[in-house]
Amino acid sequence: MTTGVAIVSGGMDSVTMLHMLAAEGDNLVVVGFDYGQRHRKELRFAEQHAHALNGTFIKVPMAFMADLLHGSSLTSDNVDVPDGHYAAETMKATVVPNRNMIMLSVAAGIAVAEKAEYVATAVHAGDHFIYPDCRPEFIIMASETIAVATKGFSSWRSGPVVAPFVEKTKTDIVTIGHELGVDYSLTWTCYKGMALHCGSCGTCVERKEAFRNAEVHDPTEYYDASYLVQAYQ
Repeated sequence: MTTGVAIVSGGMDSVTMLHMLAAEGDNLVVVGFDYGQRHRKELRFAEQHAHALNGTFIKVPMAFMADLLHGSSLTSDNVDVPDGHYAAETMKATVVPNRNMIMLSVAAGIAVAEKAEYVATAVHAGDHFIYPDCRPEFIIMASETIAVATKGFSSWRSGPVVAPFVEKTKTDIVTIGHELGVDYSLTWTCYKGMALHCGSCGTCVERKEAFRNAEVHDPTEYYDASYLVQAYQ
């Protein structure tokens, strides 16, 4: 049986990836990162899905990132989470510098210790506009770097990082997840981390858009379910 380490935040993309890998019969070590983000509640969903799929869940405490990598609305209370479409210029306020490289490095170390064959990340095409560490060229180079850094100590024969959604849209991911039977009510997307999804931040708008375009029922409770709905009717 193939063993893999999956980076899972508890959001739609990574939970869908986790279910897809589990459906392939892989033994999974699920890694969630507490990096001081506003929306830590998503980690509870990551753990819940990991256990439901008979995976091992590891929560990595990295809250220091919020202090050292300050200036992002995801980690700083004094920086407002912007509302509007995910591709808007204002969404750059949500960038946490080099976050994915840091997480991949830690996950790769865990993969070596667990004798895993790969590390999986759920970056997708909708992230390319804003986040440089979600783009295909980053995944290729990060994978090659990790292979060099672990040469002689790892189980993989080539670059270990797999990103099954790197060229797929959020709509594609919802379609895949729907076919896999993913319960999206047990995922968290909103950047604001309130009791319900706000419905107006970039990730909430993108979430609504994905369900609508995929023609899949959206089970999410939003404070503002109609925000920007006219933009993608």
